[in-house]
Amino acid sequence: MYPNFISHIRKYVELDDHTVARLNQYISPLKLKRKEFLLKEGQICQSIYFVEKGCLRMYFIDDKLNEQITQFALEHWWMVDHFSFQDNKPSSYFIQTIEKSEILAINTSSFESMLRELPQMERYFRIIMQRALAAAQLRNKYMYEMSKEEFYQHFSTSFPEFAQRVPQYMIASYLGLTPQYVSELRKKKL
Repeated sequence: MYPNFISHIRKYVELDDHTVARLNQYISPLKLKRKEFLLKEGQICQSIYFVEKGCLRMYFIDDKLNEQITQFALEHWWMVDHFSFQDNKPSSYFIQTIEKSEILAINTSSFESMLRELPQMERYFRIIMQRALAAAQLRNKYMYEMSKEEFYQHFSTSFPEFAQRVPQYMIASYLGLTPQYVSELRKKKL
């Protein structure tokens, strides 16, 4: 089936072969090229996305027309505009591939049906959401506690795969820094 997806779920809950087979009916695989959109501002987020292979970013456009990245997702990570997905309201975000990607999408109605039929998936998503919320809280804490340089160093040592796969200007946007400042920090490190 989808090895990254199944192994990720099995890290948190038990899945037998029958359940794995049942999961397949709720998933829509997508193969996307670099820079393709899964969601644009104003659209309703109809699905929750799992990265089987590739890399995604979520961003919004601020009042100065700058892209502000709020989230990245590599293999084994989920991405969704929770408010839009849950409330069926237009999104203020864009979700776009950074590189060629293989994504597993679960749409709203399939998601609800899956949770009713497979209770272990409800537990899995509760655990994933708790971990995501804890990570967001920690990121906010670091943004206020650390200097810009410390914050960048922490990010680049904690997530080295991003530095290799994500353009520098996107990392700068995510960290609330300018691309020039990130460039200076990289030169310092060399």
